[in-house]
Amino acid sequence: MNNLVFNQNGAALTNSLLVAEKFGKRHDHVLRDIKNLIDSTQNWGQLFVSTTYTDNSGKSNPMYIMNRDGFTLLAMGFTGKKALEFKLQYIEAFNKMESALINKFTLPQSFSEALRLAAEQAETIEKQQLQIETQKPKVLFADAVEMSDNSCLIGELAKILKQNGVEIGQNRLFEWMRYNGYLCTRGELYNQPSQSAMELGLFELIKRTINNPDGSVRTTCTTKVTGKGQIYFVEKFLRKKSA
Repeated sequence: MNNLVFNQNGAALTNSLLVAEKFGKRHDHVLRDIKNLIDSTQNWGQLFVSTTYTDNSGKSNPMYIMNRDGFTLLAMGFTGKKALEFKLQYIEAFNKMESALINKFTLPQSFSEALRLAAEQAETIEKQQLQIETQKPKVLFADAVEMSDNSCLIGELAKILKQNGVEIGQNRLFEWMRYNGYLCTRGELYNQPSQSAMELGLFELIKRTINNPDGSVRTTCTTKVTGKGQIYFVEKFLRKKSA
């Protein structure tokens, strides 16, 4: 599973060839999907990097390298039960690679190098302690949500994000979710969860039937963020803020 994700200069990455192979898609179709995302995504250079690879015939072909966020954005468009299984495998592979990178340890080759590594380790510990302190609200939030089955409205999620230091209001959060493919953008499904977001378990759709005074019946749909979704979005915005 780890060959889905590789280490490059201390970063956990994957590429369009691996994604195409694992999801059973044509590579040119994956390249097309990435190009469409690039055309509609700001700061795409932080998510995808254009490069090439050499095939068996010696021909150079285009390829994209992507980080976890780039893969997540791309894979949101892949639907079906099998696609969901592969997404989960990729998430596990990213987690394992990132954990390995964090815990990587190199033996010093000299006394001076040992001193340097000791100083770096002390600095790292200090930074980690500071990070633990700054992330306490987030950790407490995640623990609380995991103990609860309650979903919340998107407006309530905006308030939770503000409590965790992310300055965003309800309207901007709706706009961000539509722009990034979590919510539908048009027609009767406007502001309802996209299929890929539902497959990730980020939302639930609450339907209610209302009897009008004239005897007619109408159905309303309310989008709510699941506990899993609340943790997902808080962590995503906090990673973006600290980047």
